[in-house]
Amino acid sequence: MYVAVRVKLPSSRIETMSSNMRAWVVVMLACLVASNVFICDVNAAGECGKTPIRSAAASLSPCLSAAGNVRAAVPPTCCSKVGSLIKTAPKCLCAVLLSPLAKQAGIKPGIAITIPKRCNIGNRPAGKKCGRYTLP
Repeated sequence: MYVAVRVKLPSSRIETMSSNMRAWVVVMLACLVASNVFICDVNAAGECGKTPIRSAAASLSPCLSAAGNVRAAVPPTCCSKVGSLIKTAPKCLCAVLLSPLAKQAGIKPGIAITIPKRCNIGNRPAGKKCGRYTLP
C-alpha cells in the first residue's frame, strides 16, 4: 500500500527557491560567457580596438539580466561599464551586443540595445544603427 503525501511549502520558501534559481541562471550565463572568452579569441584590432571582443563582453557581465529582460532593473555597475564603453569605443558596444558570444549567453539584442537609454546615459549615440537595430 502506497500513501501519497502532499507537502505545501510556505510562499517565502518558494520565493527563495525562485530567486536562487535566477541567481544560478545568471551565474551559469556568466560562466558560459567566461568559457567562450577563452575559445573565441580574436587577436586583430576590430570594433573594440586592441581589446578582444571577448574581454569587452566579459566586462559587461553585470548587464546580463537587463540584456534579457526589458523590465529588469539595470544595475549601476552595468550602467557605468556601458557609459565608459560608449565614451571610449561606441562601435564596440554594438559589436559585443551582436556577437555570437552574446547570442550564446542568451542576450536579446533588441532588449540589450535599450540599456544606454535605461541607464539615462546622456551622451549615448541615439539614432545610430547597430545592425538591424537603432539605438533609442
